[in-house]
Amino acid sequence: MIFSNSYHLMLQPGGDVIKDAGGIHSFMGIGEGDNAMGPMITDSGGFQVFSLRTGGVKEDLKVEGKREGSFNDKVTGREGEIKRAKTGGSKKNKKGGKVNERKNNVRVTEEGVKFSSYRDGTEVSLTPESTVSLQKMYGADIIIPLDELPSYDTGRDELVESLERTHRWEGRSLRRHLEEVEGSSGMGQAMYGVVHGGVEKDLRERSLRYLTSLPFDGFAIGGSLGGNRDEMVDMLGEVMETYRSIESSGWAPGAGLGGGDPDKRAKPVHLLGIADKESIERTVGMGIDTYDSCFPTRLARHGTLLTKGGKVHIKNRVHRKSYGIPIEEGCQCLTCKTVDRAYMNHLFRANEPAFVGLAVRHNVRFMNDFMEGLREKIMNDEI
Repeated sequence: MIFSNSYHLMLQPGGDVIKDAGGIHSFMGIGEGDNAMGPMITDSGGFQVFSLRTGGVKEDLKVEGKREGSFNDKVTGREGEIKRAKTGGSKKNKKGGKVNERKNNVRVTEEGVKFSSYRDGTEVSLTPESTVSLQKMYGADIIIPLDELPSYDTGRDELVESLERTHRWEGRSLRRHLEEVEGSSGMGQAMYGVVHGGVEKDLRERSLRYLTSLPFDGFAIGGSLGGNRDEMVDMLGEVMETYRSIESSGWAPGAGLGGGDPDKRAKPVHLLGIADKESIERTVGMGIDTYDSCFPTRLARHGTLLTKGGKVHIKNRVHRKSYGIPIEEGCQCLTCKTVDRAYMNHLFRANEPAFVGLAVRHNVRFMNDFMEGLREKIMNDEI
C-alpha cells in the first residue's frame, strides 16, 4: 500500500490534474499489470496544516544525533514531510502580494481550517467536505477525514474541545463520503475514522466508542500517543484492548448515518505516522493491521541504510573502500544487486541525486521484507 499526501497534492499538481489523469493510480502509472502495487491511501492534509501551527515538524533531520526532534517526530519519521516558509519577514508572491514568512497563519474554526500556502502565500481553506471531495478526485482506495491534531502538551480542557470538534468534522466527512462512495474516478473507496484523545485514556475510549457507532470501514489511530516509546506502547495497548471489547460486544446502531456493521466482523486498524522497526515489533501483536511513515525514505535521504544487523551510516569513511560489499548480503533490491557500499559512499559525499533513489529503493525493500516476515509469523501463530 502507498500512502500519498493530500496536502502536497492539493497544492501541486492539484486535484483536477489527478482526476483528469484518471485518478492517482493511473497518474502514477501503478494501476495494472506488472506495475500494480496494491491499494493506495490518502490523508486529509490535516497533519501538515496543524504542524504549521504547532511547529512540531522539522524539515531537516540530522540522523547522526545533531538537532534531532522530539520522540514523536523521530519515531513517526515526520521530519521532512512538510515545507515551511522561511523566517525573516515577507516577500512578494507571483501575484505581487506579500507573503508572511514568519507565520503560516493557521486558523481553526468550526467550519474547518485556513492556512497560507508554502508555495506562494495564498490563503487555502480546508473543510471536512472539501478534503473528502479532493480525495474523491484523487481516487485513492482508502481516504481519511479531516481531524485536528493537538500537541503533546495540550491541556485537558483544550483537548476535550479539540476532540469534540474532530468528531463533528469526522461526522461531516462521513456524510460527504456516503454521498459518493465510488469517488469521481469510479473506484470504490473506504473511509477510516481517526481515533483521537491525546494521552488521556478516557478520551481515547470516548473517541473509539463514538467512531465505532458510525459506519466507517476501518479506524486509524492518530494524534500524540506519548512523550516516549514506552508511553506510546502503553497507550496503544489500552486503545486496542478497548477496541477489542467494543468489537466483541457488537457495533452500535450507527447514529443515523447508515447503520452499524451487521455481521460484526472486525474492521482494520491503521496506526498513523508510526512505522519504525522497533515500534512495529512492539505493537503488531496488539492487532494493528497497517502502519505508515516516511521513516525508511527519510533515513535514506540522510545517508542511513537499514540492515538486519542495524543501521549503516554510509557516509562514514569506513565505507570509502568497501569494494564489492553490498548494503546487505542477500538483499534482492536493485541497489544491492548492482552497486556496493563504496559507490554509495561516493554518491552521498558527492551530493549526487542518484544516491537518494538507490538508498530509498533499498530501505523500502528492507521494510517490505521485514513486514513480510511479520505476516508469516502471524499466519504461523507465532504472533
